[in-house]
Amino acid sequence: MSDVHIAGTGIWFPEDIITNDEIVSSFNSYVDNFNNHNKNDIEQGNIEAMEYSSSAFIEKASGIKTRHVIDKKNILDINTMMPRVVHEDESRLSIHAKAGIDAAKKAMDQANVGPDDIDGVILGTSHAARNYPSVAIEIQNELGIQGYAYDMLVGCSSTTFAINNAYSDIASGLANTVLVINPEISTPFVNYAKRDIHFIFGDGCVATVISNNKKSNNQYKILDRKLITKFSNNIRSDWSYLVRAASDEKSIEDLLFYQNGNSVFKEVCPMVAEFITTHLKDNNINPSEVSKFWLHQANSRMVNLIVSKVIGTDDFDTSLAPLPIEKFGNLASAGSMFAFNLHNDLEKGDKGIICSFGAGYSVCSIIVEKQ
Repeated sequence: MSDVHIAGTGIWFPEDIITNDEIVSSFNSYVDNFNNHNKNDIEQGNIEAMEYSSSAFIEKASGIKTRHVIDKKNILDINTMMPRVVHEDESRLSIHAKAGIDAAKKAMDQANVGPDDIDGVILGTSHAARNYPSVAIEIQNELGIQGYAYDMLVGCSSTTFAINNAYSDIASGLANTVLVINPEISTPFVNYAKRDIHFIFGDGCVATVISNNKKSNNQYKILDRKLITKFSNNIRSDWSYLVRAASDEKSIEDLLFYQNGNSVFKEVCPMVAEFITTHLKDNNINPSEVSKFWLHQANSRMVNLIVSKVIGTDDFDTSLAPLPIEKFGNLASAGSMFAFNLHNDLEKGDKGIICSFGAGYSVCSIIVEKQ
């Protein structure tokens, strides 16, 4: 079998930017309204008063300074506090397809491939646009790609798991070139009235061309892949098609994304650090040989802690572990490949590791070498 490479990547993100000060101002105005409206119940101890957020709290908790979003105006409007979108409809492209096509074209240009070169399209995301038809097939149709296409969902590991599937398809002889697309339109699923999560997510999309053909000048050979899953309810969403038929009652807020942040931090960081360490050891690679750690952009503290555990010191050049989260926010499964796309200026022979960790728990690491 010939070598399998990351041959090209492309990213898309919306123009609207929300700063921490802006999102805090909106949230705190909501808090004032809530506390004033519920003043009597709060004084009687029936409900708890809401607490203010702050830019200092957000930066300390996450490292996020800004986020790109699809609808700044309505997210910041305390009477709306969510982006406005239109229903999925056969008369127009889905929002996921639009983002995916934009990123895909950039990835294809970088990989120097056209639609005729691509054998399959895999779309991985944390938030499915609809049940069917597959958005991957919608994009395949728009780009004029033959072969097969399908959607998959593994939370914030959807991108790396999709790349793994693409590698497997190529290694088995099913395909020579696969286009992986990961649209993460997360803001419609955020409860902007919750202090611990109102600031976390941005919107974006990444696309990656995986191939055994050498047509581009920026190839990264995939040396090895490693995956693991472990069940946890600490990151969860209960929204699904079953909601319509449910006999019990849950509020929309209870059905949206929520997480037990402290437990996730305490459980995931050591798990991922050990996972990466073992993966490198299995491939006879010393952590000091890794030139870049392109990790899931959950928050900057997690990224830095994981890297420090792997390399054995917390005194390292920050360029070793890029943090696009500062500008783009948490981009769910697209975060690790956003980091790769923006910071992959390695020299020939340099090695790096792409690693995701998300709901499930699900973890995937991919060791690559610049060609």
